Amino acid sequence: MTADRRSDTDRRDAAVSFGRARRVRAIVVQIPFVIVLIFVGVAVVFLLLDRWRRGAFVFGAGAVLAALLRAVLPTSRVGLLQVRSRVFDVGAMAAAGAAILWLATSIDPLGTD
Repeated sequence: MTADRRSDTDRRDAAVSFGRARRVRAIVVQIPFVIVLIFVGVAVVFLLLDRWRRGAFVFGAGAVLAALLRAVLPTSRVGLLQVRSRVFDVGAMAAAGAAILWLATSIDPLGTD
């Protein structure tokens, strides 16, 4: 009877440990997405401070970073950066980021930053 109790306790401990590991993995998987969101947040702050070129540059850099992270990280680790296939995600984010960076650097500032 004590062997049954030990195995029940071991099973419960394993289930608790497994649940904890799943929660930690669910959080860790979203780190690349959070990093990109930080870039977007900084870009919004620049826009609110009337520094639209800097904000656009940071936003474009965040899109290029998202493309890079999506290209480098395995599918199991990209979290919410995965929308469609890897090729489509990388191509779309890289193209959008490059276009935004090009616009941010090529438009005449007209006395603004």
